[in-house]
Amino acid sequence: MKYRDRPAVFAVVERRGQLALICVSRENLPPIYDLPGGAIEPGESDARALAREVVEETGLIVTAGDELARADHYMVKADGEPVNNRCVLMTATAEGYDPASKVEDDHKLIWVSPDEALRLIRLDSQAWAIACWIRRQGPPAGYEA
Repeated sequence: MKYRDRPAVFAVVERRGQLALICVSRENLPPIYDLPGGAIEPGESDARALAREVVEETGLIVTAGDELARADHYMVKADGEPVNNRCVLMTATAEGYDPASKVEDDHKLIWVSPDEALRLIRLDSQAWAIACWIRRQGPPAGYEA
């Protein structure tokens, strides 16, 4: 199979100890769960693409933060096209909410614990980003080595 390179960016957005995921409904199939984000348009910066993709999928207005990791993720999109998502995986801070900017009707924003996010997330590259984010938080309170 020939995979087209597709630059993409995805966000780990935390709010009150929970992470934002996108639940995508599919007819006659179980839902899928992804980090918010998507394709980087030609000439667009990672940060700008992240802000655009997140608001289109969720209505959340975000500011891009630190890069967590980069990953190539070979996959077949829902439309059958094979792509190599050349992922930039970043943190982002939610700054507000604009429901009028949400344009993806089949995408629903949900907030889950980091552990639940790791169990639900569909793509290994995104699970890796969540794991990187968790590790950067440091050891749990009360942990002694």
